[in-house]
Amino acid sequence: MPVPPLNRKLLAILAVDMVGYSSAMEADEAGTIARLRAIRAELTDPAIAQHHGRIVKLIGDGALVAFDSVVDAVICAAEIQQAAAKRNAGLLAAERIVFRIGINLGDVALVDGDVYGDGVNVAARLEQLAEPGGVMVSGTAYDHLQGKLDWPLDFAGEQQVKNISRPVRMYRLRLDGKRARRPLLGMLPRWAKMAAAAIVALALAGGGVWWFLQPEPLSAKPSVAVLPFNNYGGDEATGRLADGLTEDIITDLARFPELEVVARNSTEVYKGKPVDARQVASALHVGFVLEGSIQRQNRRVRITAQLIDAQTGNHLWSDRWDRPAEDVFAVQTEIAEQVTNRLGGGVGLIQAAGRAAAKRKRPENLNAYDYYLLGTEKIEKLTKADEEEAVSLLNRAVELDPGLARAWVELYHAHNVLAVFGVNPESNYRAAADVAERAVRLDPSDAEAHAVFGMSLANKGDIARAKAELDTALRLAPGSSEILTFYSGFAAHFGEPERGAQMVDKVMRLDPNYPMWTSNFFSYAYLMAGRYEDAVKMLERMTPNNYQKWNWVVLSSSLAALGRTDEAKASVREALKQHPDLTVESIINEPGMNTTERSRFIETMPLAGFPACAKPEVLAKLAKPVRLPECEAGEAQPLGQP
Repeated sequence: MPVPPLNRKLLAILAVDMVGYSSAMEADEAGTIARLRAIRAELTDPAIAQHHGRIVKLIGDGALVAFDSVVDAVICAAEIQQAAAKRNAGLLAAERIVFRIGINLGDVALVDGDVYGDGVNVAARLEQLAEPGGVMVSGTAYDHLQGKLDWPLDFAGEQQVKNISRPVRMYRLRLDGKRARRPLLGMLPRWAKMAAAAIVALALAGGGVWWFLQPEPLSAKPSVAVLPFNNYGGDEATGRLADGLTEDIITDLARFPELEVVARNSTEVYKGKPVDARQVASALHVGFVLEGSIQRQNRRVRITAQLIDAQTGNHLWSDRWDRPAEDVFAVQTEIAEQVTNRLGGGVGLIQAAGRAAAKRKRPENLNAYDYYLLGTEKIEKLTKADEEEAVSLLNRAVELDPGLARAWVELYHAHNVLAVFGVNPESNYRAAADVAERAVRLDPSDAEAHAVFGMSLANKGDIARAKAELDTALRLAPGSSEILTFYSGFAAHFGEPERGAQMVDKVMRLDPNYPMWTSNFFSYAYLMAGRYEDAVKMLERMTPNNYQKWNWVVLSSSLAALGRTDEAKASVREALKQHPDLTVESIINEPGMNTTERSRFIETMPLAGFPACAKPEVLAKLAKPVRLPECEAGEAQPLGQP
């Protein structure tokens, strides 16, 4: 009996699912289901109906939706994500519903009200590759969208996706409506380039200089272009490794909100060509160029990379890696993580260059981003005076640009360090918590914003929510040395002391030049894992004028555990000069501390010579103080008895 022909149709398929559904269900099943039902009833279902979509199936945390028009599908997706972001801004992190959306235009089979085929599979894969809160569109959909949207689409590369034989072109919908900067001259025919050059020359000669000397925007972020890595091996396998490494570095650098990274389609034109980095930088309007090469020989692979300052042509940094070639993908991941951690983040080379440039400017020419850069530099010095100056600089940054989320992130660090130093601790801890929450509301895709919000929650003793936020940060930027650093210091709070120490080991592999401030996190992680020698080595990188209460406690306890009793007691004497109320009981009553952490301090602090019992005025501030047996027994003695 012949099989009847399938009913086929060209449809736009929208695949959507909730980010972090499993962990949300584990934490609060009833609440998560209720929130999903509410957002569907109030937001997603009405938007789908308004744009003539049809829900084909619901899949727990997600859905497949069919549209006759791909324009309707993309507009619907954009409106859902923008409305969801606005809705989330007023909610706590645990209560937010964040979606990923993928859209494909393809030929599908209609069977009993359901849809099947590659057109559906591609949409599902694109949804998995979309950023939280983002929309990823296929190449076939993109080809039908030209000039029909208010939102631009950025090329996000080609990718081989599961169960699809051909590579899939991908485009990221830019929901902020701002178009990525593209090299205008590079897109023009040769005659138009010559005409443009002539117009520029005439403008300069005729007093048009004002156009080129307009003041910088309030947030003049540094920009970088990653050129395709050269393949010196010549074979296809090495070429794939070169392409993969280039793509990974672009993707990883793009995770740093403080950088603008040129999309790969704009740098792909330089593949296999001899180029001058300064000419490339001029064409792409970037301040920095990263270039590199790959060579495979005798079952080994050699990779080089160098960062060039476009204005001077100087090499700011270069490095070389020689690795076995058996597992090229592990090599690719390792090198990409090392390069991006060296260049990006608050302690990366690109920011260091930006700070140097800001210092050369006249104060009246500084913009919000310059103040942000200078503030971060002050934070890293870890002295009271520098932290106070950092607060002043960062406040100036957010006055000029209240939407600069990363400046609010750094304000958390400055206020928190001042509180730990004992400078108005209550008000500074409160300010730190406020700016951390503001940062994550301003930019829910910023990993470090989630990290500082998580740390502020941990400081309040809200450990479950703190872990959820730091887990989110780690998911957004799994290879970031800064995020790993922050997590390592709180891993023991989450009952994961060994994992914290392993994270420290990973950071030191990713970024051998890890800055001094990381010792605060690393030393605590090592202490809690029982690696006392490593904890002491971390604190030897700092000087006593950088020490705050916790440094003295960790150092003294580690020295005592190692049997270096005289050094431990000398450390305790210095600690008590600066913190006379420091006792074993005062430490084990810190917010968020668990039984394992308390046991470590109860074991080591007395060996170092710290007083055991907290003073009555300290205990009076605690609702339910944790007491040591000997302290309770001493208080129970009748007056006049020893």
